Amino acid sequence: MRARKKKHGAERIAACAELLIEDTLRLKEDPNGIFPKKQPLHLEIGCGKGNFACGMAAKHPEFNMIAMEVVADVIVTALEKAMAKKDEREDNLRFLIGNAEHLTEWFPPHSIDCLYLNFSDPWHKARHAKRRLTHRDFLARYREVLKVGGVLRFKTDNVNLFDFSLEEFEAAGLRVENVTRDLHNSPQNEGNVMTEYEKNFSEKGFPIHAATVYFD
Repeated sequence: MRARKKKHGAERIAACAELLIEDTLRLKEDPNGIFPKKQPLHLEIGCGKGNFACGMAAKHPEFNMIAMEVVADVIVTALEKAMAKKDEREDNLRFLIGNAEHLTEWFPPHSIDCLYLNFSDPWHKARHAKRRLTHRDFLARYREVLKVGGVLRFKTDNVNLFDFSLEEFEAAGLRVENVTRDLHNSPQNEGNVMTEYEKNFSEKGFPIHAATVYFD
């Protein structure tokens, strides 16, 4: 579903400029340099309305968080939510408007400790498989930017995407642990921060699938 055009979107994004990464050259030089404190760096690809990013940044002051979203009209809400809650956390959250295809252009090699894929677009049609964020082409990009031993944490409500992803992880030679097809009723749910989408679907009784993937 296409995001609804936000009224005064550009002005609203500009009002949150302190949290928005616009200088990608500086990001490429040193992603941690955009934060007051250098500490482990986590990246969420597809942050939606920002619940997860804001929640994780507040809960974990010990790492820096970058939340990326390709749709500007979606990230408006995330930015405004983060601005409203900025006094509730350390200065450890930033946002980036862009496509995951450009990860290696924006981040230096082996600079990210943990990457999150939360409820990514399943791209249902087989001919669109390469667009799925767990396709092996994207996994190769993640391997470039993640540190050795870095982690990918994956959540989805779509069983077909989950099955596809497990096959791609195996084909890429990645170590997969904590696989669950019912996250909220498993031990892996401890410390879980929900996205807006996750909260909505879990309340309707849909099981959430999750896995932790290691880039050894």
